[in-house]
Amino acid sequence: MLAYAARRVLATLPVMAIVALFVFSLLYLAPGDPAAVIAGDQASPADVERIRASLGLDRPFLVRFGGWAWGVVNGDLGTSIFTNLPVSRMIAQRIEPTFELMVLTLVLSVTVAVPMGVLAAWKQGSLIDRAVMLMAVLGFSVPVFVVGYLLAYVFALKLEWLPVQGYAPLSQGLWPCLRTLILPAVTLGGIYIALIARITRATMLEVLSQDYIRTARAKGVAQGGILFVHALKNAAVPIVTVIGLGVALLIGGAVVTESVFAIPGLGRLTVDAILRRDYPVIQGVVLLFSLVYVLVNLGVDLLYSLFDPRIRY
Repeated sequence: MLAYAARRVLATLPVMAIVALFVFSLLYLAPGDPAAVIAGDQASPADVERIRASLGLDRPFLVRFGGWAWGVVNGDLGTSIFTNLPVSRMIAQRIEPTFELMVLTLVLSVTVAVPMGVLAAWKQGSLIDRAVMLMAVLGFSVPVFVVGYLLAYVFALKLEWLPVQGYAPLSQGLWPCLRTLILPAVTLGGIYIALIARITRATMLEVLSQDYIRTARAKGVAQGGILFVHALKNAAVPIVTVIGLGVALLIGGAVVTESVFAIPGLGRLTVDAILRRDYPVIQGVVLLFSLVYVLVNLGVDLLYSLFDPRIRY
């Protein structure tokens, strides 16, 4: 187990190196001269050259990448062009709302979607199964921002149960914080719930047709034990896989959701940085999101060996 975990951890190092190279290249993959774009139409040639020098664009690419990568290793993500603040400090100021939103969405999605998928597989062909699949199709079909505005209109404006926008930090109390995150979490979790429920149903249907399930039924094992002890455990590997891959949906959806509900998180920071062409901030946030995604998938790989001891590749 330890050798397998060590191999998986070491395998993430070249992945992160490639990701870092790609993130750094974002500045140069953008169309046009980055310095001229940042300086604006009214800037003089001297202003453009000054910005080019401040960004290090007058140095060779590998030299710039080496300096940037060394700074990243030491916790220095650069300095914002517009605020003149360290990017690492700006991220630290915005990471709490995004982290809480993603954790709440993840917990809510898994708690709702897995039982939905199990129930749909158990009641295959019934009205319950059709209702679950209809909800899954709607979850994939309706855009995140549409769901967000509908939920805000019903539960915030009409019923006045929850706030329309804004964020209360956890330091103000658990319930005030949750009140501001419930609607964003439900909005963000819609497509995630649909994805997990569909995969859970499909995997459970395959497992429930196996011989050992029929043997368990013949022995008189209760239906709950068959579904959640025998079947769900053996169906866990594909489910855990899609949960890990779905983190990309959370990261992408957080940008839209935080904009809809005015949450001052990393999503809003990313949107503001893109609008202002603040490349150091964009690079820092994208690198952080990439690191989170790589670490989540590393955790999924390690969970494989717990659910299926045969996995030792």
